[in-house]
Amino acid sequence: MSSKPIHSYTAALTSQQAEKLRLILKERGFLFEKKSYTLFAATKDKLNIAVYEKGPKVLLQGRGIEDFITFTLEPEVTGVVQLGYEEENSPERFLPHFGVDESGKGDFLGPLVIAGVYVDKWLAKDLRDAGICDSKKIGTDKKIRELAAIVRNSKAPFERIVISPQKYNQLYGSFKNLNSLLAWGHARVLENLCEKVPTCSRALSDKFANERVLQRALLEKGRQLQLDQQTKAESDYAVAAASILAREGFIDWLDKTGSRLGIVLPK
Repeated sequence: MSSKPIHSYTAALTSQQAEKLRLILKERGFLFEKKSYTLFAATKDKLNIAVYEKGPKVLLQGRGIEDFITFTLEPEVTGVVQLGYEEENSPERFLPHFGVDESGKGDFLGPLVIAGVYVDKWLAKDLRDAGICDSKKIGTDKKIRELAAIVRNSKAPFERIVISPQKYNQLYGSFKNLNSLLAWGHARVLENLCEKVPTCSRALSDKFANERVLQRALLEKGRQLQLDQQTKAESDYAVAAASILAREGFIDWLDKTGSRLGIVLPK
């Protein structure tokens, strides 16, 4: 197990496990609060616990995470020991690879931002220990920017493209299809990453509705990659880091554009 304190931790739950956790937190005096996209959220002694509808998945943040996992979550809820055994349980997360994700795909205003990050064993461990997780689990712009700074300071090679609404409309006119446009963006990011880390032979992204769309969009260097697509790919540290950088690019564009126009653009 890492000697560094854990600032954030995510684990998948079944519906039955989520209900069991809710009852345990209620019995132990946690204070419950309403939070968007969650089944429930609760806090006690600066430990924040949120169980999200999608999954379900539990997110722990704050103090005392290791103790809660070791003495409550694993023995009483999941029945599986995972903390400290990530390399044994998910060794592929620690092998050299690129992770790619996007932000802005479902938003009414703003750009489409696609980012990619390279990790090896040590970079993946550093990102894990720093609490890097899926950007959709982060509730504030301030926290997104803090985590994005951590990714950049880790020296992990990364790439990001920001497609403004005007450029998006031009590209959409050419592709006639959002998945094809997304695939083009992913392919461009991967091509640029291949130039930065030419020894990398694998990439991971969230699963496209039609996997061949992304495969066909790859450019010269990208075609040499083993391209893996999976649902909930943000559980991977490289993809999670990419999601953070993509979200940062999205909110930065909204803030700068809103400031230039003298209005606050909704996020």
